[in-house]
Amino acid sequence: MLASLLIEQTFNGVQLGVMLFLMSAGLTLVVGIMNVVNLTHGSVYMVGAYLGAAAAAASGSFLLGLLGAVAGTAIVGALIEISIFRRLYSRSHLDQVLATFGLTLVFNEIVVMIWGRSSRFLSIPDALSGAIPVGDMFSYPVYRLVITACGLALGAGLGLVIGFTRLGMLVRAGATHATTVAALGGNIPLLYTIVFTAGAIMAGLAGFFIGPIVSINSSMGDSVLTLGLVVVVIGGLGSVRGALIASLLLGIGDTCARGLLPLVLGYPLGPALASMSVYLFMAAILLIKPRGLLPAS
Repeated sequence: MLASLLIEQTFNGVQLGVMLFLMSAGLTLVVGIMNVVNLTHGSVYMVGAYLGAAAAAASGSFLLGLLGAVAGTAIVGALIEISIFRRLYSRSHLDQVLATFGLTLVFNEIVVMIWGRSSRFLSIPDALSGAIPVGDMFSYPVYRLVITACGLALGAGLGLVIGFTRLGMLVRAGATHATTVAALGGNIPLLYTIVFTAGAIMAGLAGFFIGPIVSINSSMGDSVLTLGLVVVVIGGLGSVRGALIASLLLGIGDTCARGLLPLVLGYPLGPALASMSVYLFMAAILLIKPRGLLPAS
């Protein structure tokens, strides 16, 4: 029974890790490349869930809901980068924290004004509602496997774009030599808008994908933002590969700790250690590698 639980929690951990990667990939690019502390990323994750659920409910189509989440978060991301974040690039990190924290409160209240405080739910499409047997131990939901595969595919695509395209070359160069890139004719403001918008889309996708698994509410982005920041710190600022590795390690470690430690250590020690496991892991990594696992050079 313990082995079956461990395997199932590992599956859940990979799924959580992939969702954390979608959430944190844009965050690590914004923090590492644009040098901006962005506390609104959790709000974009929440907005993607709400917009996708609203589009799916209005159209009756999960796919159209997905497109609504992508289009909506792309617009939101571009608008807040152009109207607000461009004024923060030259400001101190304290100013950035205060401004983006205030913007988070604004997003939360706007969502409450439009959709109310009651939780909303997104249905899994019929084609993805079944389960696949894993040996003779348990059955695993098809939907979780599909969104895990989609997240990994998006991560691979992002890695290819950053590592092997002209846009990726400009992103990497702009991270450390923005002035030189601008002097050579690179459009740094446009590059920053593209990076920020791409990060917003990935966060919105994560929010939409997780909608059928958890309830959609105005506070859903807060805890995910905390985990996203932990991923950025562990993986290394500006490192997409580091964010992927850190996300998977955190996802598997967190789900296994929450599922197994209460059984092994009992109450209240087990749940207490499980809730602290992510932060203990971060502290251990930083003691060994202060700049994270794979910091961008």
